[in-house]
Amino acid sequence: MTLPMTLPVLYSLRNCPYAMRARLAIYASGQQVHIRDLVLSDKPAELLTASPKATVPVLVIKANAAASQFHVIDESVEIMLWAFSQTDPDHYLHSQSASALPQMLAIITQFDTEFKGLLEQYRCSKRYHEPTLTQDRQACEHYLGDLEARLTQHHYLMSNNPSLLDLALMPFIRQFARVERQWYLQAPYPKLRQWLNHYLQSKMFTKVMAQYPLWLQSKQDHVFGKPQ
Repeated sequence: MTLPMTLPVLYSLRNCPYAMRARLAIYASGQQVHIRDLVLSDKPAELLTASPKATVPVLVIKANAAASQFHVIDESVEIMLWAFSQTDPDHYLHSQSASALPQMLAIITQFDTEFKGLLEQYRCSKRYHEPTLTQDRQACEHYLGDLEARLTQHHYLMSNNPSLLDLALMPFIRQFARVERQWYLQAPYPKLRQWLNHYLQSKMFTKVMAQYPLWLQSKQDHVFGKPQ
Protein backbone atom coordinates (compact mmCIF):
# COMPACT_ATOMS: atom_id res chain seq x y z
CA MET A 1 0.00 0.00 0.00
CA THR A 2 1.31 3.46 -0.90
CA LEU A 3 1.38 5.83 2.06
CA PRO A 4 -0.17 9.25 1.43
CA MET A 5 1.99 12.30 0.88
CA THR A 6 2.12 14.74 3.75
CA LEU A 7 2.37 18.49 3.41
CA PRO A 8 5.76 20.08 4.11
CA VAL A 9 6.00 22.06 7.36
CA LEU A 10 7.05 25.70 7.22
CA TYR A 11 8.34 27.35 10.40
CA SER A 12 7.68 31.04 9.95
CA LEU A 13 7.63 34.43 11.62
CA ARG A 14 4.93 36.73 10.29
CA ASN A 15 6.93 39.96 9.87
CA CYS A 16 10.36 38.50 9.11
CA PRO A 17 11.22 39.55 5.53
CA TYR A 18 13.02 36.28 4.87
CA ALA A 19 10.01 34.24 5.98
CA MET A 20 7.78 36.62 4.03
CA ARG A 21 9.63 35.97 0.76
CA ALA A 22 9.36 32.23 1.32
CA ARG A 23 5.60 32.47 1.87
CA LEU A 24 5.25 34.67 -1.22
CA ALA A 25 6.91 32.03 -3.38
CA ILE A 26 4.93 29.17 -1.86
CA TYR A 27 1.70 31.05 -2.53
CA ALA A 28 2.66 32.23 -6.03
CA SER A 29 3.74 28.74 -7.07
CA GLY A 30 0.46 27.20 -5.95
CA GLN A 31 2.05 24.99 -3.30
CA GLN A 32 0.59 24.21 0.11
CA VAL A 33 2.37 23.72 3.44
CA HIS A 34 1.51 23.36 7.08
CA ILE A 35 2.54 26.69 8.58
CA ARG A 36 3.84 26.96 12.14
CA ASP A 37 4.04 30.54 13.33
CA LEU A 38 6.45 31.24 16.16
CA VAL A 39 8.29 33.96 18.04
CA LEU A 40 12.07 33.91 18.17
CA SER A 41 12.13 34.21 21.95
CA ASP A 42 10.33 30.86 22.23
CA LYS A 43 11.61 28.41 19.63
CA PRO A 44 10.06 24.94 19.49
CA ALA A 45 12.29 21.91 19.95
CA GLU A 46 11.08 20.61 16.61
CA LEU A 47 12.59 23.65 14.88
CA LEU A 48 15.92 23.23 16.67
CA THR A 49 16.02 19.56 15.72
CA ALA A 50 15.33 20.32 12.08
CA SER A 51 17.73 23.26 11.83
CA PRO A 52 20.26 24.00 14.59
CA LYS A 53 20.78 27.52 13.21
CA ALA A 54 17.26 28.17 14.57
CA THR A 55 16.31 30.98 12.23
CA VAL A 56 13.26 31.23 10.03
CA PRO A 57 12.11 30.27 7.54
CA VAL A 58 12.67 26.53 7.77
CA LEU A 59 10.90 24.05 5.50
CA VAL A 60 10.71 20.38 6.56
CA ILE A 61 9.73 17.93 3.82
CA LYS A 62 8.68 14.32 4.45
CA ALA A 63 7.70 11.80 1.81
CA ASN A 64 4.74 10.71 3.95
CA ALA A 65 3.47 10.87 7.50
CA ALA A 66 5.24 7.66 8.53
CA ALA A 67 8.64 8.58 7.12
CA SER A 68 11.48 8.84 9.62
CA GLN A 69 13.76 10.70 7.22
CA PHE A 70 13.09 14.26 6.17
CA HIS A 71 14.64 16.95 4.04
CA VAL A 72 15.26 20.41 5.51
CA ILE A 73 15.63 23.68 3.62
CA ASP A 74 16.59 26.56 5.90
CA GLU A 75 17.53 29.34 3.49
CA SER A 76 14.78 31.61 2.21
CA VAL A 77 15.92 31.72 -1.41
CA GLU A 78 16.33 27.94 -1.46
CA ILE A 79 12.74 27.59 -0.25
CA MET A 80 11.63 29.92 -3.04
CA LEU A 81 13.50 27.84 -5.60
CA TRP A 82 12.00 24.65 -4.17
CA ALA A 83 8.48 26.08 -4.50
CA PHE A 84 8.93 27.13 -8.11
CA SER A 85 10.69 23.87 -8.98
CA GLN A 86 7.48 22.09 -7.99
CA THR A 87 5.18 24.28 -10.08
CA ASP A 88 5.74 27.59 -11.80
CA PRO A 89 2.52 28.31 -13.70
CA ASP A 90 3.25 32.03 -14.04
CA HIS A 91 6.91 31.59 -15.00
CA TYR A 92 8.48 33.35 -12.01
CA LEU A 93 11.81 31.70 -12.81
CA HIS A 94 11.75 33.09 -16.36
CA SER A 95 12.97 29.70 -17.51
CA GLN A 96 12.56 30.71 -21.16
CA SER A 97 15.83 32.65 -20.73
CA ALA A 98 18.95 30.73 -19.69
CA SER A 99 20.53 33.85 -18.21
CA ALA A 100 17.52 35.07 -16.20
CA LEU A 101 17.87 32.90 -13.09
CA PRO A 102 21.63 33.47 -12.58
CA GLN A 103 21.04 37.20 -13.02
CA MET A 104 18.20 37.21 -10.49
CA LEU A 105 20.18 35.21 -7.96
CA ALA A 106 23.16 37.58 -8.31
CA ILE A 107 20.98 40.61 -7.58
CA ILE A 108 19.29 38.86 -4.64
CA THR A 109 22.71 38.00 -3.20
CA GLN A 110 23.81 41.61 -3.59
CA PHE A 111 20.76 42.84 -1.71
CA ASP A 112 21.11 40.18 0.99
CA THR A 113 24.82 40.84 1.57
CA GLU A 114 25.01 44.60 0.97
CA PHE A 115 21.65 46.36 1.03
CA LYS A 116 20.29 44.47 4.06
CA GLY A 117 23.11 45.69 6.32
CA LEU A 118 22.71 49.27 5.11
CA LEU A 119 18.96 49.04 5.65
CA GLU A 120 19.46 47.87 9.23
CA GLN A 121 21.80 50.80 9.87
CA TYR A 122 19.22 53.18 8.41
CA ARG A 123 16.46 51.72 10.58
CA CYS A 124 18.65 52.00 13.68
CA SER A 125 19.53 55.60 12.84
CA LYS A 126 15.85 56.46 12.70
CA ARG A 127 14.99 54.54 15.87
CA TYR A 128 17.78 56.10 17.93
CA HIS A 129 17.72 59.57 16.32
CA GLU A 130 21.28 59.29 15.05
CA PRO A 131 22.79 62.29 13.22
CA THR A 132 23.79 59.99 10.35
CA LEU A 133 20.17 59.34 9.30
CA THR A 134 20.39 61.13 5.95
CA GLN A 135 23.77 59.58 5.15
CA ASP A 136 22.48 56.11 5.99
CA ARG A 137 19.41 56.62 3.84
CA GLN A 138 21.52 57.78 0.90
CA ALA A 139 23.63 54.63 1.18
CA CYS A 140 20.44 52.61 0.61
CA GLU A 141 19.31 54.85 -2.22
CA HIS A 142 22.12 53.67 -4.47
CA TYR A 143 20.32 50.32 -4.68
CA LEU A 144 16.87 51.88 -5.03
CA GLY A 145 18.08 53.88 -8.03
CA ASP A 146 18.99 50.65 -9.79
CA LEU A 147 15.51 49.25 -9.17
CA GLU A 148 13.84 52.47 -10.33
CA ALA A 149 15.83 52.29 -13.56
CA ARG A 150 14.68 48.72 -14.13
CA LEU A 151 11.06 49.68 -13.52
CA THR A 152 11.23 52.48 -16.07
CA GLN A 153 11.94 49.80 -18.68
CA HIS A 154 9.20 47.33 -17.73
CA HIS A 155 6.43 46.74 -15.19
CA TYR A 156 8.48 44.41 -12.98
CA LEU A 157 12.16 44.12 -12.12
CA MET A 158 13.05 41.63 -14.85
CA SER A 159 10.38 42.14 -17.49
CA ASN A 160 6.71 42.94 -17.89
CA ASN A 161 5.95 39.80 -15.89
CA PRO A 162 6.62 39.14 -12.18
CA SER A 163 9.66 37.10 -11.25
CA LEU A 164 11.54 35.48 -8.39
CA LEU A 165 13.46 38.75 -8.05
CA ASP A 166 10.33 40.80 -7.37
CA LEU A 167 9.17 38.49 -4.61
CA ALA A 168 12.63 38.22 -3.04
CA LEU A 169 13.23 41.98 -2.81
CA MET A 170 9.74 43.25 -2.02
CA PRO A 171 9.80 42.55 1.77
CA PHE A 172 13.00 44.58 2.16
CA ILE A 173 11.78 47.50 0.05
CA ARG A 174 8.66 47.45 2.24
CA GLN A 175 10.89 47.81 5.30
CA PHE A 176 12.75 50.71 3.70
CA ALA A 177 9.50 52.49 2.83
CA ARG A 178 8.37 52.40 6.47
CA VAL A 179 11.46 54.05 7.99
CA GLU A 180 10.76 57.66 6.96
CA ARG A 181 7.29 57.41 5.53
CA GLN A 182 6.83 61.07 4.61
CA TRP A 183 10.22 61.27 2.91
CA TYR A 184 9.55 58.07 0.99
CA LEU A 185 6.19 59.31 -0.34
CA GLN A 186 7.84 62.26 -2.08
CA ALA A 187 11.16 60.58 -2.95
CA PRO A 188 12.23 60.40 -6.62
CA TYR A 189 11.19 56.75 -7.00
CA PRO A 190 7.65 56.86 -8.45
CA LYS A 191 7.99 53.58 -10.33
CA LEU A 192 9.27 51.81 -7.22
CA ARG A 193 6.35 53.16 -5.16
CA GLN A 194 3.89 51.97 -7.81
CA TRP A 195 5.55 48.53 -7.89
CA LEU A 196 5.52 48.19 -4.11
CA ASN A 197 1.91 49.37 -3.81
CA HIS A 198 0.88 46.81 -6.39
CA TYR A 199 2.16 44.06 -4.11
CA LEU A 200 0.96 45.55 -0.83
CA GLN A 201 -2.56 45.89 -2.20
CA SER A 202 -2.69 42.43 -3.76
CA LYS A 203 -4.71 39.43 -2.65
CA MET A 204 -1.46 37.48 -2.49
CA PHE A 205 0.03 39.83 0.11
CA THR A 206 -3.16 39.68 2.19
CA LYS A 207 -2.97 35.89 2.23
CA VAL A 208 0.78 35.86 2.91
CA MET A 209 0.38 38.22 5.89
CA ALA A 210 -2.55 36.38 7.47
CA GLN A 211 -2.05 35.86 11.19
CA TYR A 212 -2.11 32.34 12.61
CA PRO A 213 -2.18 31.19 16.24
CA LEU A 214 1.32 30.61 17.60
CA TRP A 215 2.09 26.96 17.04
CA LEU A 216 3.64 26.37 20.47
CA GLN A 217 0.41 27.53 22.09
CA SER A 218 -2.08 25.73 19.86
CA LYS A 219 0.01 22.81 18.47
CA GLN A 220 -2.34 22.94 15.48
CA ASP A 221 -1.01 23.00 11.95
CA HIS A 222 -2.79 25.35 9.54
CA VAL A 223 -2.68 24.93 5.79
CA PHE A 224 -1.06 27.84 3.97
CA GLY A 225 -1.06 28.29 0.23
CA LYS A 226 -3.40 28.17 -2.71
CA PRO A 227 -6.04 25.41 -2.74
CA GLN A 228 -5.24 22.75 -5.31
